[in-house]
Amino acid sequence: MSKELNIKLMTDWEEYNQRPFMIAGPCSAESEKQVVETAIALRETGKVDVYRAGIWKPRTRPNSFEGVGSIGLPWLKKAKQETGLPLTIEVANAKHVYEALKFGVDILWIGARTAANPFAMEEISQVLKGAEVGVLIKNPINPDLELWVGAVERIYNAGIRKIGLIHRGFSTYEKSRFRNLPQWQIPIEMKSRMPRIPMLNDPSHIGGKRSLLLEISQKAMDLNYDGLMIESHINPEVALSDAQQQVTPKQLAAILDKLILREPMTRDDKLLSTLDELRGKIDWFDDQLLEIIEQRMEVVKSIGQFKKENNMSILQNKRWEEIIYKSIEKGAQKGLSREFINKAFKAIHQESINHQTEIMNGEDKDI
Repeated sequence: MSKELNIKLMTDWEEYNQRPFMIAGPCSAESEKQVVETAIALRETGKVDVYRAGIWKPRTRPNSFEGVGSIGLPWLKKAKQETGLPLTIEVANAKHVYEALKFGVDILWIGARTAANPFAMEEISQVLKGAEVGVLIKNPINPDLELWVGAVERIYNAGIRKIGLIHRGFSTYEKSRFRNLPQWQIPIEMKSRMPRIPMLNDPSHIGGKRSLLLEISQKAMDLNYDGLMIESHINPEVALSDAQQQVTPKQLAAILDKLILREPMTRDDKLLSTLDELRGKIDWFDDQLLEIIEQRMEVVKSIGQFKKENNMSILQNKRWEEIIYKSIEKGAQKGLSREFINKAFKAIHQESINHQTEIMNGEDKDI
C-alpha cells in the first residue's frame, strides 16, 4: 500500500482520537431490556466511547444462538437515544450493511471470518460506496497479513475514509492459554504497513475468559494500540453467547482503572541518550546473532554435502526432536518462553532444510 494512501486513511477519523478509544457492549443483543440497561450502565462509567452488540452472530456450528437478527436494531437505536453513545455492529454481507445503515449505525465492524473472504469483502465494499460510516476490520481468522491488507484496500476503494483495525487473535490447532493466539508480531507488522490507521485490540476474543482481559489489555497499551474492544454484559452469567469472556460494566471500569498508559517516546535528552546507548548494545548483539547463524549454515551445508554423498535423506526427525527438546529446556533456564524457542528454531531448521535441499538437488560444489 502506498505512502499516499496511508496518509489519506486517517482523514475524518479525528473525532475518535482518545486513547484508549473504548468500544464495549454485549457479545449479543438478546433483548431490548438487556441492550438498553447495559448501554446505560456503560455510559455511567464515563469510560466508553462507542457501544457494541452483535445482531447477526456467525457461529462455527449450527444449532447454537446465532443472534436475534434485524429485530435487535431498534433496541440499539433506543440505546443510542438513551445514552448518546455511537453504535457499532458486525456485518458479514450486503444485507447486513443495508440494514445497519438504515438504522443509523455509526460504525460497522467486519469480523475475522468475513475479512478472510475476498468475495464477501468485495460484496460489502460495493454496498458501502457513497456511505458516510466508519469501518473497523478485524484481522482474518488465519494469520495472513496480505488478506488483512487486501480487506482494508477494498474498503478504502469504496470511498470509506474512517477505517480502523481490530486485532482479535488467530485461530490455531495448538493448545494455548488463549482462545485465539495473539501473534503480536502480525498486528505490529500491519501497523508498520499502515501507520496512520488506528489499531484496536479485542482482548475478549484473544483471551476467551475474563481473567485474561487486564493482562491482554495492558500488553496492547504497552504496544501503543489506540484502543480496546471489550465485551460487557449487564449480567454475564446468563449471556446467550461467550458468557465466560464478558464482564459487567463495573468490572470493565475496574479493569480500565488498572491500566497503565505510557507515552510512546520521551523528550528528555538524558533519557534519550540512555535509550540510544541500550539500543546500540541491541544492534551489536543482532550483528553477533547473524554471524553465528551464518557460521551455523556453513556447517549445515557440509552436512548436506555429506548426506548427498552417502545417499541419506535431508530430514532426520529424531535429531530434530532432540534439538527442540534440549533447546526448550535450556531456553526455560534462561527465561525464554517455549513459544519463542519453538518459533525461532523452526525458522532456523527450515532455513537449514532449504540449504541442504539446494545442495541435494543442485550441482556438486566445493564446500
